[in-house]
Amino acid sequence: MSWSEADSEYFLDEGKYFVPERELQIEIICGLIPPHDGRPLLVELCCGEGLLTRALLEHFPTGRVHAFDGSPTMLESTRKTAGELADRLETRLFDLKAADWQARADAPHAVVSSLAVHHLDGGEKQALFRGLHAMLAPGGVFVLADLIAPASARGQDIAARTWDRAVEERARALDGNLAAFRRFQETQWNLYSDPDPDPVDKPSSLLDQMKWLEAAGFTGVDVHWMKGGHAIFSALKA
Repeated sequence: MSWSEADSEYFLDEGKYFVPERELQIEIICGLIPPHDGRPLLVELCCGEGLLTRALLEHFPTGRVHAFDGSPTMLESTRKTAGELADRLETRLFDLKAADWQARADAPHAVVSSLAVHHLDGGEKQALFRGLHAMLAPGGVFVLADLIAPASARGQDIAARTWDRAVEERARALDGNLAAFRRFQETQWNLYSDPDPDPVDKPSSLLDQMKWLEAAGFTGVDVHWMKGGHAIFSALKA
């Protein structure tokens, strides 16, 4: 199976419930990018709805954002979400597994991605990390927010239960009922509790990914937030 435009439409409707501490994640990602006195280029891989894109544009008022996604639906949403800031935004349809988009005349100050890289297998992640290290400007940062593979059955159970609880709390807070949580369960969106997870999801362990980032040449690899099988980690290019 692969991600479809129907999946994009569904996530646009349900993402506000299904992503744990979404606003905090966006705040952390933006805060991990070093300040820049000029006109920095920020690249977002798989921009989705565009909430992070807009936050980047707001956080760096002189910066430019190049937002890539494999879904025309998501790119349209990103442009709409950027609104009046879209004059500093460039969107492009791309294939995350390909390398053609990595060839650039101007090296980015930061590359960020949320909930996308887990669609790559281990070898593809390693190739991506090597390409991003070559692509970034010296002093630049790669920030990844993604699903990770727990290292044990106990860890898997904790991730499943914690993610369920986060969605349940979000549904109550936003709607005052559990309809969104029931949709989350009915669609088996929680891959940690799904007995037959969708093969499109290929999360790797956090430790493996940190090692792969270091092997690609990054330094300062660090973890900044975790909840329900989701993690935010970053790496610097010296």
